[in-house]
Amino acid sequence: MGSRKFWALTAGVATSVLVLAGAGEDTAVKITGVITTVGAVVVYILAEAHVDAANKGSEDEDDPVA
Repeated sequence: MGSRKFWALTAGVATSVLVLAGAGEDTAVKITGVITTVGAVVVYILAEAHVDAANKGSEDEDDPVA
């Protein structure tokens, strides 16, 4: 879920489905925008969690009291 390629694919599939269903261009653009925004937020959150976890592990190794 943290892959930008996954979110690009999701936005592309959603756009295609909307076009096939007869939705207007404006609607397709808005929904694609929402999907890509949510994807960017999810990728950012997962990346920050990974960095925080890596930093916590290195802090524990440097702490002689722990």
